[in-house]
Amino acid sequence: MPLPLTDDQRATLRAVCDTVVPSIQRTPDPTGHWARKASDIGVPEAFEQMLESMPPENVAGLQELLDGLDQQHFGQHTQLSREQLLKNVSLLGPEAAAGVGALVGLTLFLYYGMPVDQQTGQNPNWATFGYPGPTVAPPQTPKAFTPIAVDGDTTLEADAVIVGSGAGGSVIAATLAKQGLKVLVVEQGDYYNESDFAQLELKAYQEMYWRGGPTPTGDMNVTILAGATLGGGTVINWTNSLKTKPHVREQWAREHGLEGVDGPDFDRHLDTIFNRLNVNDRCSDFNKTHQKMQQGAEALGWSYKTILRNSDPATYDPATAGYIGFGDVSGSKQSTQKTFLKDALDHGAEFIVNTFVEKVLVENGRAAGITGVGPNGPITVRAPRVVVAAGALESPGVLLRSGIGGPAAGDYLRLHPAWAFLGSYGEDMQGWWGTPQAGLVDEFSNVEDGYGFLIESSQYAPGLAGSALAFTSGEDHKEQMADFRSGGSFIALIRDHGHGRVTLDANGQTVPWYSLTDPIDVRNYQRANEALIRLYEVTGAHTIAPLAPTQLRWRRGDNLEAFIDRAKRLPPRAGGIQLFAAHQMGSCRMGNDPQTSVAGPYGELHDTPGVWIGDASAFPTPSGTNPMISIMALAHRTAEAITGVTETPDTALAGATAK
Repeated sequence: MPLPLTDDQRATLRAVCDTVVPSIQRTPDPTGHWARKASDIGVPEAFEQMLESMPPENVAGLQELLDGLDQQHFGQHTQLSREQLLKNVSLLGPEAAAGVGALVGLTLFLYYGMPVDQQTGQNPNWATFGYPGPTVAPPQTPKAFTPIAVDGDTTLEADAVIVGSGAGGSVIAATLAKQGLKVLVVEQGDYYNESDFAQLELKAYQEMYWRGGPTPTGDMNVTILAGATLGGGTVINWTNSLKTKPHVREQWAREHGLEGVDGPDFDRHLDTIFNRLNVNDRCSDFNKTHQKMQQGAEALGWSYKTILRNSDPATYDPATAGYIGFGDVSGSKQSTQKTFLKDALDHGAEFIVNTFVEKVLVENGRAAGITGVGPNGPITVRAPRVVVAAGALESPGVLLRSGIGGPAAGDYLRLHPAWAFLGSYGEDMQGWWGTPQAGLVDEFSNVEDGYGFLIESSQYAPGLAGSALAFTSGEDHKEQMADFRSGGSFIALIRDHGHGRVTLDANGQTVPWYSLTDPIDVRNYQRANEALIRLYEVTGAHTIAPLAPTQLRWRRGDNLEAFIDRAKRLPPRAGGIQLFAAHQMGSCRMGNDPQTSVAGPYGELHDTPGVWIGDASAFPTPSGTNPMISIMALAHRTAEAITGVTETPDTALAGATAK
């Protein structure tokens, strides 16, 4: 448990927060945007509360930084001097820079993202953006699942234990349960449904995201977002339902031995998933940002597609769809809670939540179950079949702690690194209305040896956006946020040719590492920066700026080609452009070679029969598209390999309701 802040540390933290978000006298100021400072809405106190959930070593580092600033009498300096002190400290080395970045970033995240009025969930800053915040009260939706209440040291038995309940684990759980196997699903996160979805950014991160929300890789190069709740990422993703591209399927079959994924048999798996999720094009309203993207693509002669989504048109509401990354309060999203997990439940599967799986039990060289820790003590599940589907950040941890999986366990981590530019159009873009991703530019999806990038949009999240916008001074950042409502955000997402790795720290917890240095990826990064800028320019943006700690901005009338050239040189790493990753893949990949893959072509471990990989970590290479459908189709293929029973799309859908 981290030590509490001392009075001096607390005073310095308050001074830092009010340096990052200072009070500035400016008129007119109808919403109080300029006059309000961080401490006026309780940011220092909220920051201190957040420390309680941070790793002790991170807290100790921040306390050391606060002590260092206090020794320089930080709070007694002028605003300009305090800003300069923060810049000077960040130049002392990577750890100092990370510490200052954490102080600044979390201050901005809380100031713009946290609910201040506990009754309404509102934040006074949102009025400046025209952001409505929560639009409806959560409905009193009954909870369909009743997880097993485990008390004390407990041993359970099953025919199959599924570690993880996301896109892959849910499909395998349902398929096995429908064949009469006793299935037990173990989930690290808790169970939430529509009755819990308050449409609040911070609450959603804390409850349903891996490690409480945006989390940096070990090298600070990429900010990770991943689901950690019953239903996994399908509960908080943006419902993009994109089939695996033919050239990716061909690569998986030809280079990695995944027999049949390049032909009609894998079409069957994809169709099975599409049918069960009710994928359609009737819930893809274009907000103003998407309209700009479409107009730009047409003007430039680029391919633009409407995104298919797993949403129910009967309950879909564009007024709440913009919040689906915080849970879909309308109930329209056909997450695994409403589809495959429900199918598993209807066929006798049972569920445990809030349980961290430590190891796979291995006896006589074969799977024998798992051990883990729940809220009330140790848990053992004895089972001859173990499906590891905890996601590409945690599945390798299970294998590494178990000493199985071979030399490739944790390697070949792919992230689909993404980043954003912000274009200002001089009008209220109402980016919070409508689904976050309704259309995409796929003109450049295969520009070099099967690798390229997509251009998409992103969810309106004022806390995350506030923390990602460049901070050079308190006044400059407020200038940017004052114009935030007129901004449209386009993101680029690359199919990465290079890869990172997942390792274990001293406490046995996973740490992802990733550097975007592969030559193909660097070229695609540069191509994507140019494409984003040209898309903004042709659609009439007044200004264009990257989400990066730089004053690099283009204003209409400036030299566009010079701006593109400078943008291409922005480094894609810590201290450069802000990289995000919501698609984690490949860290327990399938393939023929035990030296370069963890599992065989159908998902069973090379070195441990009875242990199967059932999530995105099984991808031999990245999907190049939002991966949910690819995960589920591969998982369905793996489930059939486990059961030896083939399902057609029609029989799978019929079996979803037959008990």
